[in-house]
Amino acid sequence: MGQRWSPPKPKSSTYITPEGERRLKEELTHLLYTERPRVTKGVAEAAAEGDRSENAEYIYGKKKLREIDKKIEFLTKRLEVLSVVVPEERSDGRAFFGAYVTVEDDEGETFDYRIVGPDETDPDHGAISMDSPIGRSLLGKREGDEVRVERPKGSTTLSLVRVRYRH
Repeated sequence: MGQRWSPPKPKSSTYITPEGERRLKEELTHLLYTERPRVTKGVAEAAAEGDRSENAEYIYGKKKLREIDKKIEFLTKRLEVLSVVVPEERSDGRAFFGAYVTVEDDEGETFDYRIVGPDETDPDHGAISMDSPIGRSLLGKREGDEVRVERPKGSTTLSLVRVRYRH
């Protein structure tokens, strides 16, 4: 049956990278011109079979259509308020929005992150929100700085090893 979509909690930051904006627009386009028409067609076909009250395909299709419509509405409104920020290369080694950073923790393990807006956060691919504990602690810091981060699984010290603005 798939995972039900629900709008994320209100975002505190409205910054997004050009890549993030492109992905949101592609998702909106896919929902509007591919997914919604496909589901609408399925609902119409299920409705043509007769008794809608006991037609599981019809009931599920209508539910899916409502979820798609909610997501379309959310994406449309969100794209209106987002500010696209093109990260600029800096020579001072400081980490700001859009930076790719390499950090080392207390145990010597290194991690690569990109500091992005909350709409494009993807921890599995190293994209961390500027509003997250790690993201907030790294903003404005320079290569060589150490920061203490309070995380849900406990606090740690991170050393900022490298800052760059191109992947």
